[in-house]
Amino acid sequence: MSTATRRFRADLWQLVRPYWFSEERVAARFLLLAVISLTLALVYMSVQFNAWYNDFYNSLQNKDSAAFADAMVKFMVLASIYIVMLVYKVYLTQWLQIRWRRWMTESYLAEWLGNGVYYRMHLSGEQTDNPDQRIAEDMKLFVEETLTLFLGLLDAVVTLASFVTILWGLSGALEFTVGGTTWELYGYMVWVAIAYAAAGSLAAHWIGRPLIKLNFDQQRYEADFRFSLARFRDQTEGVALFKGEAQEGRGFRERFAAVTHNWWGLMKRQKLFNFYSTGYGQLATVFPFIVGAPRYFSGAIPLGGLMQISNAFGEVQRSLSWFINVYESIARWRAIVDRLTGFHKAIEEAARAARNDDGLDTKPSADGSLALEHPEIRKPTGEALILGGRLALQPGEQVMVRGASGTGKSTLFRTIAGIWPFADGAMHLPQPFQPLFLPQRPYFPLGSLRHAVSYPSQPEDFGDDRIRAALIDVGLPSLAESLDEVAHWSQRLSGGEQQRVAFARVLLHEPRWLFLDEATSNLDEQAERDLYALIRARLPDGTIVSISHRPDPSPTPARVVELVAGGPIGGTPR
Repeated sequence: MSTATRRFRADLWQLVRPYWFSEERVAARFLLLAVISLTLALVYMSVQFNAWYNDFYNSLQNKDSAAFADAMVKFMVLASIYIVMLVYKVYLTQWLQIRWRRWMTESYLAEWLGNGVYYRMHLSGEQTDNPDQRIAEDMKLFVEETLTLFLGLLDAVVTLASFVTILWGLSGALEFTVGGTTWELYGYMVWVAIAYAAAGSLAAHWIGRPLIKLNFDQQRYEADFRFSLARFRDQTEGVALFKGEAQEGRGFRERFAAVTHNWWGLMKRQKLFNFYSTGYGQLATVFPFIVGAPRYFSGAIPLGGLMQISNAFGEVQRSLSWFINVYESIARWRAIVDRLTGFHKAIEEAARAARNDDGLDTKPSADGSLALEHPEIRKPTGEALILGGRLALQPGEQVMVRGASGTGKSTLFRTIAGIWPFADGAMHLPQPFQPLFLPQRPYFPLGSLRHAVSYPSQPEDFGDDRIRAALIDVGLPSLAESLDEVAHWSQRLSGGEQQRVAFARVLLHEPRWLFLDEATSNLDEQAERDLYALIRARLPDGTIVSISHRPDPSPTPARVVELVAGGPIGGTPR
């Protein structure tokens, strides 16, 4: 076994195993056992149909109307049982699929979102391409294809074991003469079926192997093209202001060109494979009649026996040709496994890095203040932003953080929030510490305006009256009666309106520690002063720390903390 094959088997087991040994293992295994039982029962029904072929066609050959009627009654009974079994096999398989997919999705979401792994992957450049597709689409396809291939392989193996004995007994011995010596080949149709399927499988693998990489690349190029369109949808105003339609169009066409180029390669290879597989399947239709005809014309078997041989040969050949029939599915499935494995490894690597490099050493504060002691804050590349110094924030204090662009002001806030991993030093936090951070561009979740204003809490935590009052207080009375409206609020509202909504969140949550990262940059200076006065009046004991390039908008002068790139807080560069 090659190294690549062993690695693939290990990766596959890592994807499959967790669910079957999880807290849902009892129900999962029971459903799988039920599906397997129905699969085996359907194979048994196929054996019964094979015996029916003999009775039915013999009644036609003998023109026996009574035997014909009996055969039709038997067929109706067999068909009714077969239909019920098949329907419930599909139903239980789908039930198992959705349970497995639900568990797998929840598990991956927890790992991806937990401990800021998604953010670290983004910062460190370890971001797997299109994680949304990995979670939403690839997991769905993985579960479906894995169960389909497993049950198909099981059906093929059991069918082969059941029908090869029937075919062996029906085919008898083939006599042929070589060099004046007469030979007999017992069960010759079994050997013919094995040789036919083996040769076909080898040829199918040789022709279809490139489909694995082509399918993998196709999914990636499709996802890149779809992501670029979705990103454009979220940035339409910026594109319109810059008149960047031509540049965006070139980007779309370049990504779609990758889609079409790979698609042509996929088409050509599938065309070649389809020529082969279709020809193989068509030949398999008449092949059992060709090899069984000598015994029929010699009178060794009746018409019913020939049809039974044909059916048994077809089942054996279908079982042995399972690999050929599902090769394209295996190629797609292999690509899905590779993508999910890559995504999972990226998550594990980011989680491992988070455990080994957990940022600042955080301790409780003895006096209720927030203090940074000798921080060393760097970019993901290792370039220093802040080295040394001390920052102490007292309860109820107003602080303005200033510095030229690129000195690490926003990164300082991220470090205090505990989401920036590229930092060392000590941080003393008040207990409890439940800050609220307002970035320059607020985040708006999908949903109603009520949910947007209440974020990250739930609307029922405040009630509609408080939400309306907060919108009116921040200067958005026109929105106060639109709480039920669902819209893409980051596009519907102007930059200034979005920042006012963020201040409405402040009024609702009433944080004791508030950090404003140029949170009023889209407002005029008078509106900025009004909002600062409003939150100071509503949060008289709160600590407000701001980043701004404008004059201090606070109603009372704020203490200024200067940052210099590569230097200590409040000092000069080393």
